[in-house]
Amino acid sequence: MPYAHITGWGMSVPEAVLTNDDISKMVETNDAWIRERTGIQERHIARDDQFPSTLGVAASIKALKIANLRPTDLDLIICSTSSPEYIFPATACLIQDQLGATKAGAFDLLAACTGFIYALNMAAQAIRSGSIKNALVIGSETLSRFVNWKDRNTCILFGDGAGAFVLQASEQPGGVLSAVMHSDGSGGDLLTIAGGGSRYPSTESTVLDGKHYIQMDGNEVFRFATRVMASATEEVLACAGLTIDQVNWIVPHQANIRIIKAAARGLKLPMERFIVNLERYGNTSTASIPMAMVEALEKGQIKPGEKIVMVGFGAGLTWGALAAEWTGPIPSKGHVRPEQYRFFARLRSVVRRAIRFIEGLLYRREL
Repeated sequence: MPYAHITGWGMSVPEAVLTNDDISKMVETNDAWIRERTGIQERHIARDDQFPSTLGVAASIKALKIANLRPTDLDLIICSTSSPEYIFPATACLIQDQLGATKAGAFDLLAACTGFIYALNMAAQAIRSGSIKNALVIGSETLSRFVNWKDRNTCILFGDGAGAFVLQASEQPGGVLSAVMHSDGSGGDLLTIAGGGSRYPSTESTVLDGKHYIQMDGNEVFRFATRVMASATEEVLACAGLTIDQVNWIVPHQANIRIIKAAARGLKLPMERFIVNLERYGNTSTASIPMAMVEALEKGQIKPGEKIVMVGFGAGLTWGALAAEWTGPIPSKGHVRPEQYRFFARLRSVVRRAIRFIEGLLYRREL
């Protein structure tokens, strides 16, 4: 049975930064209040021409470059997102097209902020089963499009960004060791975007009622999160046959510094063992864990052979954790430049559309 190793990583965030002082000009709040309650100082906000696919592509190219892998080598692309570009097609398919990953199956996974852990586990299991060799897992969000900027309880929290991991099969032990995934739909009403689905299709009424904005019961979500972060970490370590003392780093979902500190107390660990960057990005939902990992790797914090636990929670309610032994890129020959495939990807997309158009004309003539 092959092992599933994380061999490439990348992130992308919009250039525009929204600070706490900027938000204080929109709603009744201030920098000190936001920092004390959340630990967030600023967040990045997507431009009108930036979407989960464009941010996801930028992060994916960086990840493929580190893994020294061509887009055409990918067998599977999973995009975890809470803010997909469309109900369908899947954002993953848009990314597949823009990358030129011609051999890859692609689909979206929706498990809110826990989604990246779910997606990593799905990709790792596919590799361990032997059905695929190379997978790309992306967490990408433009949640700012769903924020009510007059609601000070939610507008202070969310930001935009993307993170991506490449997973590859290897005979070398290590990589993903274990994962746990949980849900409790009885709490589904605690964190929602109700409008736009089949229950509340977009109408003038749903827009006026604000159903297309993020709605959250902050106190209940906080209590839920502080309870499950430590328990999921302990559960995934037991599945991997590890103790908490053997773990070098905990990478939590970057939602609120008070939740992370509560998890640290529950696990009896110092905050120095937690990788945290939410002060500069806010809650980027499915992108928060890979973005925190990428920054830690770029700083040289995470080293080969170290044990890591990624743990998250989100709407659904969902929660989960994944344990991994870090190994880094698999040695390979040559030097791949995945960004060069984008020109051919665009050309292929145009050609494919033209062929379908011509085939449609011929079909109608035959009728």
